[in-house]
Amino acid sequence: MANDTIFQNWIFKDYILPFLLVFVLVFAVLERTKLFGEEKRQLNAITAFVIGLIVVGFLFPKEVMSNMVLFLSVALVILFVFLLLYGFVASDKKEGLQLGKGLKIGLGIIIGIAVILAVIWATGVNTSIFDILFKQTWSEEFWTNFVFVLVFVFVVAWVYKSAGGKKE
Repeated sequence: MANDTIFQNWIFKDYILPFLLVFVLVFAVLERTKLFGEEKRQLNAITAFVIGLIVVGFLFPKEVMSNMVLFLSVALVILFVFLLLYGFVASDKKEGLQLGKGLKIGLGIIIGIAVILAVIWATGVNTSIFDILFKQTWSEEFWTNFVFVLVFVFVVAWVYKSAGGKKE
């Protein structure tokens, strides 16, 4: 049987890491925004320390943070693999990887939807929303029609754009 390392100990993963994450993020935001004024590092540190202790003291925020960090880890690996493969195909040797405006907008929309779904999943609301959206008598027809209309709108927009937006 393998021995647990200090990083696998329940004190470290349930208390120390969430506290450090919250402390560093709150401290950085307070330093950047200068909410308490210039050169108030001690006040920023005390505020971040108290907020970190409050967050660690409750189970639900720790679970949400753990789930969001798991999502972030997986999402970063997926994004890295996508950009790596895209860079092999579309990279210019002189300028490196250049993402087009449409690809940036598309990735932004996908990332936004993924973050919303991750927050829903991390907070545990996903079962009720999933049931409301996908397990109703009307849901199959609605989502089929929704996807059809969405594809139709994208095709019309693409045709309109490729025609130069000219009306005849």
